[in-house]
Amino acid sequence: MSLTKQEALELFRSDDLIGVGMAADQVRRQKHPENVVTYQIDRNINYTNFCTEYCSFCAFYRPMGSPEGYVLDLDTIYQKIDETLALGGSGILMQGGLHGELKIDYYENLLRSIKQRYPKLHLHCFSAPEILNIAELSGLTIRDTFRRLMDAGLDSIPGAGAEILDDEVRRRISRLKCTAEEWVEVHRTAHALGMRTTATMMFGCGETIENRVNHLEVIRQIQADTGGFTAFIPWMYQRENTPLASQVKEEATAVDYLKTLAITRLYLDNIDNVQASWLTPGIKICQIALRFGANDVGSILIEENVVAAAGCHNHTNEAELRHIIHDAGFTPAQRDTLYRAYFLRYN
Repeated sequence: MSLTKQEALELFRSDDLIGVGMAADQVRRQKHPENVVTYQIDRNINYTNFCTEYCSFCAFYRPMGSPEGYVLDLDTIYQKIDETLALGGSGILMQGGLHGELKIDYYENLLRSIKQRYPKLHLHCFSAPEILNIAELSGLTIRDTFRRLMDAGLDSIPGAGAEILDDEVRRRISRLKCTAEEWVEVHRTAHALGMRTTATMMFGCGETIENRVNHLEVIRQIQADTGGFTAFIPWMYQRENTPLASQVKEEATAVDYLKTLAITRLYLDNIDNVQASWLTPGIKICQIALRFGANDVGSILIEENVVAAAGCHNHTNEAELRHIIHDAGFTPAQRDTLYRAYFLRYN
């Protein structure tokens, strides 16, 4: 039986962190009895930092016309991809701000140029707000935007832009960005076209536990209807250099992170993969999270600019990720973007 919303709220209020973690670990063992924990080698390429949305939790964006704004040229993107492939990477995650002038032809050329040069590279690109922005600027439907981007080489999309899928929160932290319903429409459309996506949640931005559970319910219902999510990735809001910081009285703690991740694993029982983060909570908490329901530690993140702009400067490498997985009692396996483990080394 799946958790009810009331049961999830009771778990959030519970002081029994270890009990919640053990229950989540049991679900993880049922879904992944092979005792393997996966990771990926990829790169987050932020092709532009121009953005028209002005989200209060973001320190990365620059308004249109800012002298600090940029749009990466193809040669720079190719160089970043070459560096990724040299480290054994199999794909790139490409995201940017919501540029006020770039239309569908720009993105088609970008994707097509990369695919022609790197035909086997998996392109995991463009958040739901970016897809909506491209569609609006180009006078296209969401479905037609996806069809054209897929024809140009788009393989899957990330779950970014979700933050908290409760408009009570969104109106406070990202009032110009898409609504929860619009985010849902983008991912449902992608799934209907046969494209896999991930889902995320940014918590610790002043939301209530009711807001968090509402978010999880939205994700669980989409997955029940479409089966299109490959993974769920919860992460903590980083406050440094962001306008929202003055409004959020308490930061999310390591205990809050572990409990939230464990409840995520219990509530989203129809999603196979739950990813632990090292970027925001740190590498040791990431390792502990492997006993709180997580079966993946994400990517080595050769490059990360958005969270770094908000004061998070954690780094890792493949050797360290394999080490924490092994020391937690699991077999590490490199995977691709669609969570297919394809490279096992038993050491």
